[in-house]
Amino acid sequence: MVDAMLEERRAAILRAVVEEYIATAQPVGSSHIASAPGVGVSPATVRNEMMQLEKQGYLHQPHTSAGRVPTEKGYRFFVDNIAGPGSLGATQSRQVRSFFETSHGELERLLTETTQLLSNLTDCAAVVVAPPAPSATVRSIQLVRVGQSQAVVVAVLSNGSVEKATVDLHALVAAAGGPAADLDALVDDAAAMLGRASVGSTLQAAASALDEGGGRAPGPAKLAAEAVAALLSEGRDELDHVYVGGASRMAAAFEAIEQVRQVLAILEHQLVVVSLIRDVLDRGLTVAIGSETGVQPLAECSLIVAPFEMEGEAVGTIGVLGPTRMNYPQALTAVAVVSQHLGDRLSES
Repeated sequence: MVDAMLEERRAAILRAVVEEYIATAQPVGSSHIASAPGVGVSPATVRNEMMQLEKQGYLHQPHTSAGRVPTEKGYRFFVDNIAGPGSLGATQSRQVRSFFETSHGELERLLTETTQLLSNLTDCAAVVVAPPAPSATVRSIQLVRVGQSQAVVVAVLSNGSVEKATVDLHALVAAAGGPAADLDALVDDAAAMLGRASVGSTLQAAASALDEGGGRAPGPAKLAAEAVAALLSEGRDELDHVYVGGASRMAAAFEAIEQVRQVLAILEHQLVVVSLIRDVLDRGLTVAIGSETGVQPLAECSLIVAPFEMEGEAVGTIGVLGPTRMNYPQALTAVAVVSQHLGDRLSES
């Protein structure tokens, strides 16, 4: 019983130290912690407990006469033992609702503006990773003739993006050799074939299916194959699309200019950001603290990530990157709330 009480008291002291250091960025002394909620012991007792916490690796004393600051182990205990994401304040909740109720436009704009929203809520750099178009499945696709020798193909993908491309009909016009009505019928037939081959499949799989089904031959199959090829050639790459907002906020988090430069350089490299987030998720983490990120320049940073879903299907990841002394409860809440709203917004649209 005595040991259990001691551990509970020590945990309360550690939580109080972390919370105070997050708020002030200054080493925390025993006299201040003695009056913290849930502690209720003398400064001398707090001082002894802090010494034990330091021996156990949860706290660190920068200087002999200074107070203590949390270590990675201390932050990890704090994160693992908080209740989890709560609710945003009334003002922030209204801000999030207003943003998603009024947000319009294409996916790229929505995701870019979402990073700015999340950065404003957390005062950290915000990241949104959306999967590349080649890995998304087709939810709907349309092929429409827009001129004597042009058609437009538009595909709505499972990652929420809308892909469009123009198809040249000159060769088909020459091959048809008949009235425009015949070409209209050919486009309609190609559109129906395109829908059957594409919906529920990736664009790449649809291209292969159409090619095997006679895509090289004249007629609707060829037009359908050319429409998919046009979508695939519209500058789409195999990399996940990364959107970063509030990167400049990282400059205020560190005193060393070189450290700021290294962190900002990482945020500028899309492949590094994607690899970092994938690695964190693959290890079953939603919060990576300091060296847990596996990236040396981020040794004094923490990353919080969460997936966002569209109609129950995970289509991307959202997160924040900030100093290890970030406000974890508030950041976890903001990431969870924005992730949910973003998924709902994509599903509705």
